[in-house]
Amino acid sequence: MNSKMMAAISVMMCLLSISATFASSDSPFIVANKKVSLNRLKSGIERISVSIDIYNQGSATAYDVSLTDGEWSPSIFNLVSGNTSKSWEKLDVGSVVSHSFVLESNVKGVYHASPAVIKFRTPTKASLQEAFSSPILPLEILADRPPEKKFEWAKRLLAKYGSLVSVLTIVVSFIYLVASPSKSSGGKAGKKRR
Repeated sequence: MNSKMMAAISVMMCLLSISATFASSDSPFIVANKKVSLNRLKSGIERISVSIDIYNQGSATAYDVSLTDGEWSPSIFNLVSGNTSKSWEKLDVGSVVSHSFVLESNVKGVYHASPAVIKFRTPTKASLQEAFSSPILPLEILADRPPEKKFEWAKRLLAKYGSLVSVLTIVVSFIYLVASPSKSSGGKAGKKRR
């Protein structure tokens, strides 16, 4: 794994450990995971798909939950589908809600997106509470990517699923050997019948 992936995993582990600490109090504890994927279209436009999952890891329901992810500069991004904000009446203990939207950009460069902001109300506090989504890595919009080498996709698949394929091959071979009769024992049985 590269250092960026390790940093993202460590941030998520930190958030989960913090959520376990605060989940014991009698209040909601909101954890939000923001994911972004880039897809370059042939027309020289980069399509940015954003999805945000919001979890209530606390021990009480969150009310009047609102999500705002409005830090996408209109001079760089055009909203294609969905909205950058969403609200829910409540978020029960242990439940999750998701929201997604799609943007497009034809502006080349590196963009640093801010975390999404989640506001919610608790029964024990009069003021709105605030939580933030996980950060995302800088987006390299329309970046020059080296062409994929021949068989690079096969290497990635083998690295990801190689051990599973090996185990399945061994199991299938074993079943075949056990289930199929041996030729030598079949020949001997045929000779005894005559």
